[in-house]
Amino acid sequence: MIKLVIAEDDPQIAEIQRRFVERIEGFEVVGIAHGIEEARDLIEVLKPQLILLDNHFPTGTGLNLLKEWRANDISTDVILITAATEVDTLKTAMRQGIFDYILKPVVFERLQSSLQNYALHYAKLQQLGSLLQSDVDGLLKPTDLDAQLPKEQRLPKGVDGLTLDKVRDVFSQQSDALNAEEVGQMIGASRTTARRYLEYLVSTDELTAAVSYGSVGRPERRYAKVT
Repeated sequence: MIKLVIAEDDPQIAEIQRRFVERIEGFEVVGIAHGIEEARDLIEVLKPQLILLDNHFPTGTGLNLLKEWRANDISTDVILITAATEVDTLKTAMRQGIFDYILKPVVFERLQSSLQNYALHYAKLQQLGSLLQSDVDGLLKPTDLDAQLPKEQRLPKGVDGLTLDKVRDVFSQQSDALNAEEVGQMIGASRTTARRYLEYLVSTDELTAAVSYGSVGRPERRYAKVT
């Protein structure tokens, strides 16, 4: 198992990331930090192989923390997760040796691709004795697993990974069939939005849909988890 720390100042976003990581085989979340000092302590004590690092904290930036780690020869690998879309931020992060750069909001499939790439990269390094040029090329040009994802795993336009996981969570806790209005109320979205996500999950065979006639005789689609 690859030990992983999440450093994110927003507790809700950190929890979403934790749940995402738990769905990806081969990784164990060993700590969550909500501030710079806490992240510094967790890395020093737990010595994880990888950290999912936010950039903006109330008392500093993830990039400055990363610069400090590199100056102190701390070898923990970093995937920077940030809302920063400035090219200069990416350039600085690359110069400091990040493994990947993921823009918020984090989509599960993008994080999954990144972590799977990292797992391959980490495994190759552990197995190597001496280097051939082909080994170096394979390490510096990792396989793009995202491009290999089956078409049905790529989210279509209008479907956001975070909202999609909210809908999945609803059905992980519900055995009864629900309509779009009920699901919308549970996730804090409109009936139309909820139905778009429900129909997407029907198309990926995660949910089933059946027509039900209410007390006034109006048909409605009700959705249930595939068992």
